[in-house]
Amino acid sequence: MDLFEFRDGVLHAEDVPLPAIAAAVGTPVYVYSANTFRRHARVFKAALAGLGRVHLAFAIKANPNVAVLRVLADEGYGADVVSGGEMARALAAGIPAADIVFSGVGKTRAELNRGLDEGIGQFNLELEEEGEVLAQLAHARGQRARAVIRVNPDVDAGTHAKISTGKRDNKFGVPIDEAAGMFARLARLPGLDLSGVAIHIGSQLSDLSRLEAAYARIGELVATLRAQGHAITRVDLGGGLGVPYRADDVLPSPAEYGEMVARATRGWDVELMFEPGRVIAGNAGVLLTEVIWVKPGVHHPYVIVDAAMNDLARPALYDAFHDFVAVEPSGERTVANIAGPVCESGDTFAMGREIDRVESGDLAVFRTAGAYGATMASTYNSRALVPEVLVDGDRFAVVADRIQPETILAAERVPEWLTK
Repeated sequence: MDLFEFRDGVLHAEDVPLPAIAAAVGTPVYVYSANTFRRHARVFKAALAGLGRVHLAFAIKANPNVAVLRVLADEGYGADVVSGGEMARALAAGIPAADIVFSGVGKTRAELNRGLDEGIGQFNLELEEEGEVLAQLAHARGQRARAVIRVNPDVDAGTHAKISTGKRDNKFGVPIDEAAGMFARLARLPGLDLSGVAIHIGSQLSDLSRLEAAYARIGELVATLRAQGHAITRVDLGGGLGVPYRADDVLPSPAEYGEMVARATRGWDVELMFEPGRVIAGNAGVLLTEVIWVKPGVHHPYVIVDAAMNDLARPALYDAFHDFVAVEPSGERTVANIAGPVCESGDTFAMGREIDRVESGDLAVFRTAGAYGATMASTYNSRALVPEVLVDGDRFAVVADRIQPETILAAERVPEWLTK
């Protein structure tokens, strides 16, 4: 459910017509609905209300815009971060350090130190050496770092291979059959407060039975660790719940997910932690674009838009689907290919798709672009970095500027020996 709706034949973001944003900011531009973020955050929180002790941390990698993070902070969400840069964004948005979870397989020593300096609430350890280094850094400053071990349950998430993280050959987590031994060794270190385990098997999950199987394996591990004398007070269940990109997609609702979690974790007696990302952000944003040309093709015309793979990478990376909708549709339909201006054959958003008929100068949107959209953007082909706009009721503001190629060029230097 989102708040991008047609009124009098014109697509609006909440109470703002999208042509008004295009006129003020230009295209391409990401447009977010603050009230859709709020609605999704509240629905997800309500679905878990019966679970007892719960901690919610938005997965910043899905959408790291500081204004978006402020909206979610106001809804009581912490942050799941995977870099020092994301940690800085969470803090800048007003998220308390104690509500920040630091995940990720490649934390540097500098980032571990930054987390200790800020007093973040939890480190999710990915390998034994990381735990040893964190313990040493914390002990040297008279601290105990609160941490859990991320476990790889060897469960196939049934999603795209490039966003699956819980199989044995994925780079994430500790093999579950090695976790108890590692836990025992790290728990003895004076600089660690090892309080539990974490799991995350993938993104855009559509089958709750796979998650439930993974949670069952974690429940067995918790029982084993407690039998060995360890105090387990936290289990981080990660995120990954999918969203519908197509009109006929059927995915589990947050309520169905909450019912499954209640069943799977019954009797664990722990604080349950969650890191939703896409399920909160996906449908809260669109990429607004203008049609440059409609170019004749061999089988179908090419609709060339001013958005490109550097602005929205998911179709090029994953063959991902984003619905393409005219902002002021005429009612006519056509079959066309949709492509951007980047000099790559992979810069296509759709091939042979039925869409609204559009012409040069028309506005259109790629829907469900609020997650893994602007955050993955680049300046490939020396294109501007795409801006972002937040709409809240009848107000809108630019919350990330369009960074022009000239600004990027000004940050580069030619060494003196090449100027002679």
